Amino acid sequence: MDNNTGTVHESQTSYQSSVTVKTSAVKRTKSITGLVIGLCWFCIFFEGYDLGIYGPVLPILMKKWSLTAIEAGAIASYSLFGLLAGSIVVGAITDIIGRKKTLIFSLALFSIAMGISASATTPEMFAFSRVIVGLGIGGIIPSVATLSIEYSPVHRRSFNFVVTNTGITFGVIAAVLTALFFLDNLGWRILFWIGIAPVLVIPFIIKFLPESISFLLAKDRRDEAAAIANRFNLSLDTFEESKRKNTSQEAEKLQAFKSLLSKKYIGIIIIASMIYFLTFVMAYGLNTWLPKLMQQAGYPLTSSLVFMLVFNLTGVAGSLIGGEIADRIGSKWVLGVAYSLTAISIFLLSFKIESMFILYSLIGIAGIGVVATTGITIGLVSSYFSSENRATATGFTIGIGRIGAATGPVLGGLLLTQNVPLAWSFYTFAIVAVLAVLAVILIPKKSE
Repeated sequence: MDNNTGTVHESQTSYQSSVTVKTSAVKRTKSITGLVIGLCWFCIFFEGYDLGIYGPVLPILMKKWSLTAIEAGAIASYSLFGLLAGSIVVGAITDIIGRKKTLIFSLALFSIAMGISASATTPEMFAFSRVIVGLGIGGIIPSVATLSIEYSPVHRRSFNFVVTNTGITFGVIAAVLTALFFLDNLGWRILFWIGIAPVLVIPFIIKFLPESISFLLAKDRRDEAAAIANRFNLSLDTFEESKRKNTSQEAEKLQAFKSLLSKKYIGIIIIASMIYFLTFVMAYGLNTWLPKLMQQAGYPLTSSLVFMLVFNLTGVAGSLIGGEIADRIGSKWVLGVAYSLTAISIFLLSFKIESMFILYSLIGIAGIGVVATTGITIGLVSSYFSSENRATATGFTIGIGRIGAATGPVLGGLLLTQNVPLAWSFYTFAIVAVLAVLAVILIPKKSE
């Protein structure tokens, strides 16, 4: 009897120890995921901050340096051209020095460039700093994307990637709030000095952020990869299997790109690229020019900044609500309705509206249609492709859309420079929204 009791006790102890070990392992895995997502979110937050900062200071810079609207719009686009260049150049460097070092270098470059922006004494110096800011962002984005996905459980990767990218919208909101609190009393330069804050997180990244295990294995640095895997209770076998698949699928990647041009996919590729292009024209154009447009419409700068805040806050809410509705009735319907309401609301903003409630409502509707639709479009595009070419298709169409990001600020500046009635600035962006509606209507049916 005593022997049986002892055996049962030992079994229970062994089981409890096993559960304790497993629980500890799960906690360590969640800990590294939370750490990586948190650091990546902070990094991507400042891409949004940079996007949101230029609109509030634009009227001041135009007056200070006697800039024309087209010159101001061009400067807004410089950081986006820098981003495109950075994505290419820094992307190549990443494959040599690794994700972690690239992220550190890019954050340092971004912070230095924001400091140059803050101390700029000429528009040329300021424009140069904007290009360098873009180069830094171009290195941050792919590094953050890789690390946030790699250190997430497979079933949480998409969700964690979306969470990380919410940093962009919250960054825009933070920029507008910063302008509301500090712009009048401390001047425009303080907004850019705050932009050097990423340099403060670099020591934490050096100490706590692990290097990409996939990169280490690709460089045959297995001991370092194993040390990181053991430290955070990750399965090195999973990463090695992924490496073997990637090695064997290099030819398939080229085939995946070629497949996008096939009869089966070319229709949705063209339409999706158009939708992204038009959406980014509105998003970047309005985030740059909305404060100036509302100021010229007779509203004080402070109120114009509140409009920009509402525009982006409703975009966040719309992203959550729109995603739920899209799952129920279909993405195409949601996109069509969202862009239609955006066209109507932007058109109505061309009129002098006395009711602040109606005015905020119209701007909020525009924000939902412009900000919230990007994520829904990603989901729609993804549903048309197989796992072999889904990532390639999404990256390609968003890449084409980035041209719209550079076009939007220039378009807004061009309209203000041509001495056309102010209403035509609103009409033009409303027409862009109508074109987006037409593009949604043209979305082809899925091939069986």
